[in-house]
Amino acid sequence: MNHRTYLALALPLTLSTVTTPLLGAVDTAVMGQLPNPAYIGGVAIGTIIFNTMYWLFGFLRISTSGFAAQAFGANDELQGKLSFIRPFLIALAVGLFFFLLQKPIEYSAMALLNPAADVQTFASEYYGIRIWGVPLTLLNYVILGWLMGMAKIKWAVFIQIMMNVLNIVLDLVFVMGLSWGISGVAAATLIAEFTAFAVGLWVVVKAGAISLNFLPLKQILDLPAMKKMFMVNKDLFIRTICLLLVFNLFTYKSASFGTETLAANAVLLQIHYLMAYFFDGFSNATSILTGKAMGAKDYNLYKRTLSISAQWAILTSAFLTLMYWMFSETVIRLFTTIEEVVEMAMIYSDWLLLFPIATSIGIIFYGTFTGATETAPVRNSMIVSLLFYFLMFYLSVPHLGNHGIWLSFIAFSIGRSVFLSLYVPKLSRQFQAL
Repeated sequence: MNHRTYLALALPLTLSTVTTPLLGAVDTAVMGQLPNPAYIGGVAIGTIIFNTMYWLFGFLRISTSGFAAQAFGANDELQGKLSFIRPFLIALAVGLFFFLLQKPIEYSAMALLNPAADVQTFASEYYGIRIWGVPLTLLNYVILGWLMGMAKIKWAVFIQIMMNVLNIVLDLVFVMGLSWGISGVAAATLIAEFTAFAVGLWVVVKAGAISLNFLPLKQILDLPAMKKMFMVNKDLFIRTICLLLVFNLFTYKSASFGTETLAANAVLLQIHYLMAYFFDGFSNATSILTGKAMGAKDYNLYKRTLSISAQWAILTSAFLTLMYWMFSETVIRLFTTIEEVVEMAMIYSDWLLLFPIATSIGIIFYGTFTGATETAPVRNSMIVSLLFYFLMFYLSVPHLGNHGIWLSFIAFSIGRSVFLSLYVPKLSRQFQAL
């Protein structure tokens, strides 16, 4: 395995994952063309609610990819099918559960985030439409994770890009063309999610993961296998809760500084998501190759993957920092034409220059551990990073205001990289022992 092989996998995945935050970024940008900053705030609050639900179960994609990659590496067709069916059933149950509890979820979220009255009105309108897509999104996680793990990269990339391009086109049609306002961006996302699910399920059926000859229930519910899957998912669930605490506290405190600050931070967070998902493409490639190495018990492939992924983490962080330093104001103005929000965002913009180098190693090595389905280090390092974030938040925000929020966030990002890296030698020893 060399750099060319790695990039042949990483670049298509990067292209597809970078389009993922466009679901929120385009919603924010389209709302930013309207005269009232409360529109941006409404999308920001609505996005936080859905991110909370989706991120809580984002492990469905990650763990599915890891288990599928190991089955692919071991050339085990039965385990390949089971690696799809088990998480698919879990995603379906969880999605329906969230949908049935939509009103209590909305009331609780509004009470916790406590936005201004006009922002809350727009957020509720956005939420009421997008909630219909929750089961589809969770099922899409499983579909995409399985396709990636089984090395069906072209289909995974196609589905993600198709979904996000469709969302962009419908955003422009519904909002700029038909003047549907915030209902338009929510409807655009819902239609895009449904289309992605329909296409993805068709691809999985064609690939043979689902057929009329269903597997016996005893095989699907095999106790040791189910226990392993739930342990991995539990660790990733805890990791996600830590991330949600960070972002929800970030948004809550932003709202307390006023609508303009909330809108400015929402814009900067969308730019941050674009950077983070850029790294996520490399992380997915690392996860797939590590899972393949684990399934094939190939220590040399693991070592080479670890080395190459670290090198590209550093190179990518330097590239993103340079690009943002050169074009920061231009990028911000893509999201909003409200001059007060642009000026506010520029005050805090420089913090994003630190984000790529702070987080790159943590995100890409995350792929190493998930591909190996060794997720306890991911959980432990995230808990320590969260405690570090709380400490910085408590010490800095009272004195530095919104700068303190961003300082705490960058400190958290550094912690993710440093604390997870400390576990790499132990994982390497486990691979050697295979």
